[in-house]
Amino acid sequence: MRHGATRIDEATPADRDRAVDALRALAILGVVLGHWLVTALVSDGRGLHTASPLQHLPWLAPISWAFQTLAVFFLVGGHVATKSHASARARGTTYPAWLATRLSRLFKPVAAVLTLWTVIAAALLLTGAELITVRTLVKLALSPLWFLVVFAALTAATPLLTRLNPLWPLAVVLHVDLLRFGLGGPSWLGWINVAAGWLVPYALGAAWTRGELDRRRAGWILLTGGTAATAALVAWAGYPASMVGVPGAAVSNLNPPTLAAVTFGLAQCGLALLLRERLRRTMRRPLAWAAVALVNLSAMTIFLWHQTALMATTATGLLAGRLPGLHTVPDGLDWVAARLVWLPVFALALTVCWTAFRTYEQGGRGGRSSRIVRGHSPAERTRTVEVTHV
Repeated sequence: MRHGATRIDEATPADRDRAVDALRALAILGVVLGHWLVTALVSDGRGLHTASPLQHLPWLAPISWAFQTLAVFFLVGGHVATKSHASARARGTTYPAWLATRLSRLFKPVAAVLTLWTVIAAALLLTGAELITVRTLVKLALSPLWFLVVFAALTAATPLLTRLNPLWPLAVVLHVDLLRFGLGGPSWLGWINVAAGWLVPYALGAAWTRGELDRRRAGWILLTGGTAATAALVAWAGYPASMVGVPGAAVSNLNPPTLAAVTFGLAQCGLALLLRERLRRTMRRPLAWAAVALVNLSAMTIFLWHQTALMATTATGLLAGRLPGLHTVPDGLDWVAARLVWLPVFALALTVCWTAFRTYEQGGRGGRSSRIVRGHSPAERTRTVEVTHV
């Protein structure tokens, strides 16, 4: 393992910013662990329905602060997309060709998820499964797709966003929330924030590309300002403390994004920027870099299949009855302790999904792909190990 890690380290281009890959890996793994910790499928004798420990144990809200890391993903995505577009233009690549290449990297792995879950849903219904159970499973399995739709739209708009000041979409989020919560406006206005809210960290990524966030002062301003704003919104403006949706809650910070979710994202982005140098030093260690490279190679596969891994474990576990931490109501510390024990099992199930479906992400892509490692065969033919820069 150490020898393989050393080879990957030595074959990585010297000018690659490994901190970018590290931040992307941390963001993906944060989302995965967050879902595994706060998503429960409760068996009530009639079927499965979703629940959350945050619903019964609201003091666990800090879990959502640690693992709701989508803002960092959009920050890195905006940075990488704007750099990629500028590089494509310099090479003379047309916008349609550039966009087609990037979107194919996003959506090729989706085909496998949609196909499998169409078959599973049909099979469950034909064998007499409760409709509520099928609906719950399909909704959880396909829930990651909303993210890809938003990300694809922002990617397509990248040429228009390269110079956008993040304060503009932030102002849109602020005014939407004022209309919704302060003036009693219609709730559908909140869906404007699905685009505007995630555009804030994406535009910050573009500012990173422009060199406007290179100084540590920028990271500290985002971290302290975002933290203070979020704390004020939660303490005095009635926003939920949880940064993910909680079943039964009147307001969700995430669906659609609220001002509190966006300011919290600003704090996360600030922390990410401050960690860049430390991550660059850490990524000089071959084992650490090899692990990050492997996660990046399968970022979309991990993201798209982690809920399926949870549900496969839950469904298989039903054969042994209602198991604590898997099928029981998440209303106590005993459930939390039991869920921690199940995490390695979820990881094993995800490894099985990764083995079966990673080729949809890693193989057969056309166009110019981002290279993370370049090596040479004995015949000196160049081969590349690629990473999906989404």
